[in-house]
Amino acid sequence: MTDPFSALAEPQRRRILDDLRTGRRSVSELAQRLGIPQPSVSKHLKVLRENGLVTVTQDAQRRLHQVDPRGFADFDAWLAPYRALWDGSFDALARHLDSASPREEP
Repeated sequence: MTDPFSALAEPQRRRILDDLRTGRRSVSELAQRLGIPQPSVSKHLKVLRENGLVTVTQDAQRRLHQVDPRGFADFDAWLAPYRALWDGSFDALARHLDSASPREEP
């Protein structure tokens, strides 16, 4: 494996992953759906596979690619402290809105 963060730096790879979220696809299906030349799709899929973000299975004559959620564990771990900051901001906003809104009397 190389660097999954670098793998996602390429916009076309993110587009491929976005499309694969909804199901397994062959290279030709991805090329047609995304309007990317088939050789380019193959190269991008290779990088995604090498970084553990996509897996491939054989279905008769077709090779189908799909997202491998396990490959996103590094992203999740890296984002965890930032998520805590984000959650803290939402908590502070909720407290502010609660204190700023007029109270309804029964």
